[in-house]
Amino acid sequence: MLTDLHFAPTPLARRRLRHEGVPARKIAVTGNTIVDTLNTLLDRDSASRHDVDLNGRRLLVVTSHRRESWGRELESICHAIRELVARFPDLVVVYPVHLNPNVRETVHRVLHGVERVHLIRPLDYAAFVDLMRRAYLILTDSGGIQEEGPTLRKPLLVLRKVTERPEAFRAGLAKLVGTDHASIVAAVSRLLTDPIAYREMTADANPYGDGHAAERIVEALTRWLRGRRPLLPRAREFQPPSFVAS
Repeated sequence: MLTDLHFAPTPLARRRLRHEGVPARKIAVTGNTIVDTLNTLLDRDSASRHDVDLNGRRLLVVTSHRRESWGRELESICHAIRELVARFPDLVVVYPVHLNPNVRETVHRVLHGVERVHLIRPLDYAAFVDLMRRAYLILTDSGGIQEEGPTLRKPLLVLRKVTERPEAFRAGLAKLVGTDHASIVAAVSRLLTDPIAYREMTADANPYGDGHAAERIVEALTRWLRGRRPLLPRAREFQPPSFVAS
């Protein structure tokens, strides 16, 4: 498939497209539309769409379902969660468990019945955004959540060894912790006990967008259809905050 236009979410994405041989004239840096979507949802009624009562406790939201984590690595993640709730009496864990039996068997075997660990069915997107909004921090192997966490200004610990979304890591808003039990416990414990470390992993500025990606895409399409170039003037493109190494 040949593509006429590329709407890159970040300057790093543009450089990767250029490395693949895409001409600069076909690329506009717009920011990620997921930031637009989240901002729209966050502006709506914030009433909770699930019934977990935090009662003043801190919420750790967990998602883990990637194929490479099935088996012993997922078991290691679950045992880390058990240790964390035992170590921190003010911690509540909510884990929307993927319906795949390879995930459900391990998660329920290790975590079912553990006090303050809520294993729930997968949520629709709006409900899950609401859950993340209430979180103190997020532990995940999801690619999309790596973009959503910084948008919600939540520290993000990623249960993977590598990531295809490095912008948040370069900005210090996310950290790769892998699936090792001790590494997960240490990283979460630090954020629960060190306010400075926690504050360093939150920021008002977002490396993935500023909520105006859709506007830029419409503007670029309009310019393209009218034969105007470049797709977007550089001054109109999304510019990540200065603390992001692009």
